[in-house]
Amino acid sequence: MKNSSGTLSASGNRPPRLKFGLLSGAGYLLQGLKLLLRPGLRRYLIVPLSVNISIFTLLTWFGVDQFDLLFDRFLPESSWLHYIRWIVWPLLTFALLLILFYSFTAIANLLATPFNGILAAKTELMLTGSSPPDSPDNWVAGVVPGLLSELGKLSYFLIRAVPLLLLFLIPVVQLAAPFLWIAFNAWFFALEYLDYPMSNHGLRFSEQRQWMRKSRMAALGFGGAVAFLMLIPILNFAVMPAAVAGATIFWCSAYKISEAELQGRRNSAPGQ
Repeated sequence: MKNSSGTLSASGNRPPRLKFGLLSGAGYLLQGLKLLLRPGLRRYLIVPLSVNISIFTLLTWFGVDQFDLLFDRFLPESSWLHYIRWIVWPLLTFALLLILFYSFTAIANLLATPFNGILAAKTELMLTGSSPPDSPDNWVAGVVPGLLSELGKLSYFLIRAVPLLLLFLIPVVQLAAPFLWIAFNAWFFALEYLDYPMSNHGLRFSEQRQWMRKSRMAALGFGGAVAFLMLIPILNFAVMPAAVAGATIFWCSAYKISEAELQGRRNSAPGQ
């Protein structure tokens, strides 16, 4: 719904539950990737790609440079525990990759957030012919709101991620921990990128989560696809802008359907 100021509201006549599945949600990411190749949006690939490549290169260099130093410091060959180095090495490697992955994602989103808001607005203009009411006029105007939004999402992630990671240490429960972790990451990535088109319509963070619950499976499919493509070398550099464009397609499609359903309910209501 739009309120009197022209922004979308998650209260009052809330969007009905949308009949979208995992595959349809994942499809929005692929649509976003294709959309970015159009002449009107192609230029918006340059800044995110440059940011992503620079950050990934720096983090990888730092991680590789520090890995051997940390390993030798905590498990030196002169230590009586040196015989378990072959066991600890793959665990530390996995931990390092995990840290690099989430550090890369968090830093890239923080730096690119002003451009992502503009990309979401331009994508919506291309799809619908009209710009969202609260979209930033330029990237400078979107810096402060974007950073505050990213920090809020980062807090949301950490508050829930830490307890989930602790589940890996609890016997029996740890069997379910990987599945819960995958589901949570899919949900968070959907929340991360759907924030841009929804913020352009004035939805607060709590309202965004409420809206996403109405299309939970599609959101999980979309976020799961984002997480999967981020693990693929080279392609992962283009995932962020593709996810912003795909999230905007998701938002526009879902909101159009929900508005149509609400209008149909009003027309069929008694006394209409």
